[in-house]
Amino acid sequence: MAAMKPRTGDGPLEVTKEGRAYVMRVPLEGGGRLVVELKAEEASALGDALKTVVG
Repeated sequence: MAAMKPRTGDGPLEVTKEGRAYVMRVPLEGGGRLVVELKAEEASALGDALKTVVG
């Protein structure tokens, strides 16, 4: 039987490089995490879009 990990949303936003992709883990209100896998081009485009909004 597989080990069960607790589902907690506590913790910082994490981005790690796994192979050729980047994996972003975003904590959510109410617990859990949103996990998104991005290619390098997509990560760059996301960064640019966030910079234009944030300033």
